[in-house]
Amino acid sequence: MVEKYQKIFHARKDAAVISRAVQKNGIKNASEDPIASQRLHRAFSYEIKTGKPSNQRHSGRCWSFATLNTLRHKFAKKYNFKDFELSQNYLFFWDRIERANMFFQKIIETADKPLHDRLVDFYLSFALNDGGQWANAAAIVEKYGVVPEYVMPDTHNTKDTTDVAEVMNYLMRKDALKLRRLVNDGAKEADLDAAKEEMMADVYKVAAYSFGEPPVKFDLEFKDDDKKFHQVLGLTPLDFYHQYFDTNFNDYVVVTNAPDHEYGKVYSMPTQDSVVGGVPIKFMNVPFKDLQDAAIKQLKAGETVWVGNDVLQQMDRKRGLMDAQLFHRAELLDVDFTMDKKDRLESRQAMVSHAMTLTGFDLENGQPSRWKIENSWGKDNGDNGYFVMTQDWFEEYTYEAVIDKKYLPADLQKLAASEPVELTAWDSLQ
Repeated sequence: MVEKYQKIFHARKDAAVISRAVQKNGIKNASEDPIASQRLHRAFSYEIKTGKPSNQRHSGRCWSFATLNTLRHKFAKKYNFKDFELSQNYLFFWDRIERANMFFQKIIETADKPLHDRLVDFYLSFALNDGGQWANAAAIVEKYGVVPEYVMPDTHNTKDTTDVAEVMNYLMRKDALKLRRLVNDGAKEADLDAAKEEMMADVYKVAAYSFGEPPVKFDLEFKDDDKKFHQVLGLTPLDFYHQYFDTNFNDYVVVTNAPDHEYGKVYSMPTQDSVVGGVPIKFMNVPFKDLQDAAIKQLKAGETVWVGNDVLQQMDRKRGLMDAQLFHRAELLDVDFTMDKKDRLESRQAMVSHAMTLTGFDLENGQPSRWKIENSWGKDNGDNGYFVMTQDWFEEYTYEAVIDKKYLPADLQKLAASEPVELTAWDSLQ
């Protein structure tokens, strides 16, 4: 059998040449399309002017960065301050607290299930993951408000969440076992509540040491782009949000293109709702053109668009290039491993691995050809932090867009209000 495989390999006349190229340069470098730059030049028919990019560094906070980017763009436009930035640390602090609370509650609710039941396994593995959904961020903002970045800047532990995540996961998994034992030993509800409060106090302590305590009040002070000084003293985070931002998160819907799910349906994922009573995680699944048309309408109205993508596919991080034909690996290696969007989702080859912000697009003969996207990887990646993606990359690797319902046609507005179908915790849209 091995001799047969060798014969097939060497039947390719340029096998030796390709071997040298791949072994010296790697698969991606050896397979890159040299004319990709012609498809990815940075000129756009329409773009929203935005300021300097944010930087999530070594953390999985893209979902909250992209949400705060959409908010800060509105502030920047309204108050003439293009480089305004909101505190991602403030949002992350409350996300850790809310997720821990929900985690302990879910552990109590599933204590009658075997330890390695699939749902229990999900909660234990998900414990305090950095990742999240748009709705998680929206729920925290509505409950706790926002503050400027200078009020609660990033710390070492938000720039690199490795240390604090390790401690939090140890702590919460240990406490999960304790809660399960209490339930199965017949503990009273009051005793469970008391145990949970003690555990939450420990979580708060770790978060406060690692991120700093969030402010109760702060002073808003900034100079706008015309050098005019603005000052408002003694604002609470919720005061700031309600007085300076007109976003109503309930006006928005996550428009999804997931061909492994039935179109024309709304789906929910309550297992990942992290804030009690907050904005629920819901997806309205439609053909891709509906998602794209809504994104274009929102951009033309001057509002950027939160999008969820599989950014790890066909992407050059340093140059900020995203092109479905950037690397011709199947051709180089003489193997066919291509799958369509539906098959990638069903086989777990695809995932929503990153959230970014659409800020512009280019049209050719009335059809979009490429898109400008604001990332949260700092100014040293892409063009000062901004990436460019081709239309085919957008179609293949984009799964979600957060759209104000007023930019949807009447039939999709009606669909958005329909009763959702509940998804499992391990669904491909997680």
